[in-house]
Amino acid sequence: MNTVGMKMRLSLSGCFCHSLSVGSVPRKRFGMKIEKENGKNMQIIERTTEFELPGRSAVAMGKFDGVHLGHRELIRKITEQKRENCLATVFTFDTSAAAFFGKEEKELTTLAEKRRIFDGMGVDVLIEFPLNTETAATEPDEFVHKYIARQMRTAYICAGTDLSFGKRGAGDYRLLERYAPRYGYRTEWIEKVKVDGEEVSSTRVREAVRKGQMEEAARMLGTPYSVSGHVEHGRKLGRTIGMPTANLLPEPDKLLPPNGVYYSRAFVDGVMYKSVSNVGCKPTVSNNRVMGVETYLYGFEGDIYGKDMMVELLAFRRPERKFGSVEELKAQMEKDIAAGRAY
Repeated sequence: MNTVGMKMRLSLSGCFCHSLSVGSVPRKRFGMKIEKENGKNMQIIERTTEFELPGRSAVAMGKFDGVHLGHRELIRKITEQKRENCLATVFTFDTSAAAFFGKEEKELTTLAEKRRIFDGMGVDVLIEFPLNTETAATEPDEFVHKYIARQMRTAYICAGTDLSFGKRGAGDYRLLERYAPRYGYRTEWIEKVKVDGEEVSSTRVREAVRKGQMEEAARMLGTPYSVSGHVEHGRKLGRTIGMPTANLLPEPDKLLPPNGVYYSRAFVDGVMYKSVSNVGCKPTVSNNRVMGVETYLYGFEGDIYGKDMMVELLAFRRPERKFGSVEELKAQMEKDIAAGRAY
């Protein structure tokens, strides 16, 4: 996959916290080899509006924040079109409309996380279209003519009925349908996927994550909520007390659940490990307010420094708290680790 690195850091540090598990995860084995994502050498078009696809495309349009069940249905539809010799293409924006228009909103999935997910789902081309004052002022008719019809050579397009694009968001699925005969593409509109009788949306997933309802978020995402990054050297306090941990410092715009200990599972070098993770700022040993995700991996052996790691937060165990001493912290960590092992 042709990709730009995500500025995330993982360090082996030592003030951790907790975990859980969703789905049919083997509970006896702590290090299980799996194929989490199968890279397909997805091509990424970024930071430009001047591009042209080499062949006909099947396009899914949307924001794709969280890549929830509804988004996954869109991607399933376009990958089916590969049988018609179409490039499975995702068209999204390089920044959210909320961020562009000055509304502070944390992201469920960072750009790098979306790239990994799309690549693993078999997307051929990812277009991260620049959202700026110039592109936001593009008339919807021109948007269809220039980008959808001419540059993407669209043969099939699918999206949700709440799709909007172009100046003032005036472009919608009705406009795309109206131009379909002229430009020779087919359209398909996907109804909202429902969980527990309610429509799945990024807003609903975001609300569940903010409340620490990780099982609920996983049901709407189709997979546990995760955070990714690189392992770096840290304070190594956990190692000195016999409980080494890997500390991930997510990007500032990545949405994290409430501070606390979570049952989790971690993926390193294609191997899954049961784990326990603390989300927070380690108040017992640090006075700074830097948010991190610190994880203890059951059964991990070897040097983890510099490796990529993904942590799935599966369920909430307890709130983060400040202990009176490192000894008290160690005693609580031992309880958390025992609980995670038995989960």
